[in-house]
Parts: sequence; C-alpha cells; structure tokens
Amino acid sequence: MIFSRDRILTTHVGSLPRNDKLSDLLLRQEAGEAFDAAEMAAELDKAVGHVVDKQAAAGIDVGNDGEQQRVGFQTYVPQRMSGFGGVSKRRRGREFEEFPELVASLMRRFPHVSKQQNAPECQSELKYRDIKPLQAEIARFKRIAGAKFSETFMTAPSPGIISSTMLDAYYGSQDKYLSALSREMKNEYQAIHQAGLILQIDAPDLAMDRTMLYRDLSDAEFVKAVERHVAAINEGIAGIPRDRVRLHVCYGNWEGPHIHDIPLTTILPALYQANVGALSIEFSNPRHAHEYAAFKTHPLPKDMVLVPGVIETTSNFVEHPEVVARRIEDAVRAVGERERVVASTDCGFGTFTNREWVIEPAVWLKLRALREGADLASARLWGKKVA
Repeated sequence: MIFSRDRILTTHVGSLPRNDKLSDLLLRQEAGEAFDAAEMAAELDKAVGHVVDKQAAAGIDVGNDGEQQRVGFQTYVPQRMSGFGGVSKRRRGREFEEFPELVASLMRRFPHVSKQQNAPECQSELKYRDIKPLQAEIARFKRIAGAKFSETFMTAPSPGIISSTMLDAYYGSQDKYLSALSREMKNEYQAIHQAGLILQIDAPDLAMDRTMLYRDLSDAEFVKAVERHVAAINEGIAGIPRDRVRLHVCYGNWEGPHIHDIPLTTILPALYQANVGALSIEFSNPRHAHEYAAFKTHPLPKDMVLVPGVIETTSNFVEHPEVVARRIEDAVRAVGERERVVASTDCGFGTFTNREWVIEPAVWLKLRALREGADLASARLWGKKVA
C-alpha cells in the first residue's frame, strides 16, 4: 500500500454511478430474468472504461472499477454463493421506524433498486460455487485501467454486512454464520489479492448495525459484536499481508437524521483489532465531522494509514477545494503524520444500482475538488507547490 510520500494521495470508497442501460441489465440478472450476455459484456466494458477515465481525469491516485459490474456492494453475493433462498425479514434502522416520512421519501425517490431490504436469507450450507464472475471483473478492470492509476483496488463485503443483510435461517447462531461466511468469502478476498489489487473490505456493519441488527444491545454489548465481526474479517483475510488490505467503515450511506449513530470513539479500539493496513472512515457526514478527536483518546496504530472521508456522498453540493484542504489538515493533525493520510470520500456514490443520491456530473466535480483540495493541503503540509 502506497503512502502519501511527497503529497496527499487521493482515492474514493468504491461505487460510482451506473448508466441506465447497465442498471436495467444488472437488475434483470439479479431477478433471474433473461438478458443478452453479449450486450451485458459490451455495456460493462463501456461503463468500466467510462468511470476509469473519469477518475483519472479527476486526479484520483488509487482507483477501481466503480463497482460497475455489481448490482450492489453486498447484494450480489447470492449470485455466486449457494445456500441462499427466500426473503430475509431484515429489520429497518431506528430512524426509519421513527420517521416514516423518511421511508416515504426514499420510496418516491428510489422505486427500483436492488434487493437491499428483500434480500434472500441463508437456508442451507454455504458454498462459494463460482469464482469466474469475480475473475472476469478483475480481468476487465485490469485490461481497461492499464497504468492510469498509481495503485488499484477492488471491494468485497465483510462477512458481517452479508450476515446482517442476508439473515441466517440455517446455522442457528450468528457466530457459526459468521464463520461460514468468512470461510467462503475467503475465495473472493484471496482472488483480489492474488490479482495484485488492494483488497478493500466494505464493513458498514461495524458502525451502521448499531441502529439495525444490534439496535437492542447496549453500547458495550455492541462493541463485543463488533469485535466478533472484526474477528470474522481477520479469519477471511488470513494470509494476506495487512498492508494489502484496507477496511471501510460507515454509518449507512443515506441522507437521514443519523441521530442514533454510535460515536466513533466507542468503536475505534475494536476497529484497531482488524489486521489491515488502512481504515477508511467518514468524516464529512455532518454527524461525524467532529470525530477526529477520537484519535486523541485512541491514537491510530503506527502500522495503519487513515483514509478519511473529506467529500460527502449524499449531497449535490460540490465542496470547495479549500474546505477539502482543511478537512485533510484536520486528519493529518489527528494522525500526527502527513504520510499516513490518503484523502477519500465518505462512502460510495452508487451503493446500489438505481440508488444514487448525487447526480453523475456532480460526482466528477466532487472528485476533482478532492484532488484540488489535496493539492492545497499538500502545498501547506510540505511547504512547496504541487504540480
């Protein structure tokens, strides 16, 4: 994993907007409907090429395929792993129950999305049956990206977020279910690593599920659950050098009150138990922009990089580069070393197909503002103008 050696490097969390035609094909594939495989392949080439070029043009150093090849960041898993069927009765988060107006707004705005709330459940022994789709994703991305980025990454969901989206109706305990998911998802984790890409584990469960699956626990009990979820990640990535893995943690990528989110300082020690080289955490979310203070109580381990979100991902406001620079400088002060900060976004811009909060033109402007803000911060942090 590269560090910000002579300037602040830039990346993003993973998902980027998908075009309408590709979205339709992905939803049809997820629903088990007929689709033209040649048409899908052509659209995937087009979409990956588009987002790669846009990232490069914006000045992103560490890029990916924008998750163009998946219907959602975790809901694609049942397409590759046997053992799932039926429908999970996933409980909504606290604020969705307290504010029915929020649910109504979401339904009006996003009427046709992937299976987030009605995902299948685990009904039998899990078995990762087909690595070929992932290998095709990797091959397409590497072919199209070439040498356009300083470094490349690919995302994969944590065992924990799979478990809290596709609920268990077979193993009988969360512990056993997590172990099975770790065992099977290791196939994806290893394939991404062996392809020479940075593996990013997407684990919103480590924060978001305080208000969802684990909403009835105390904070202390939730921390214990987080520790078990982190252990499941460690089981899945065993054998991969920690400097080739980064971990993304967030509070749920939606525009809502977020008044029940757990403070970062409460869960940070548990996050440090992950055998990863970088932590990606949102800090532009208005409920969490102050939480760099958590690093005073719990300093970032010396073998970890912080990948702070300095661009918000649920608003069409385009951050001024000076705002971005100040956020980066806050992160550097919190960490204590400029080299161990890589600037990023709060979350993805296309977490699920057909659920994009930010219009596509604003996405590229935001990524450009990320680069411009990083350049401003670099000039001040290194005392020299960045080319």
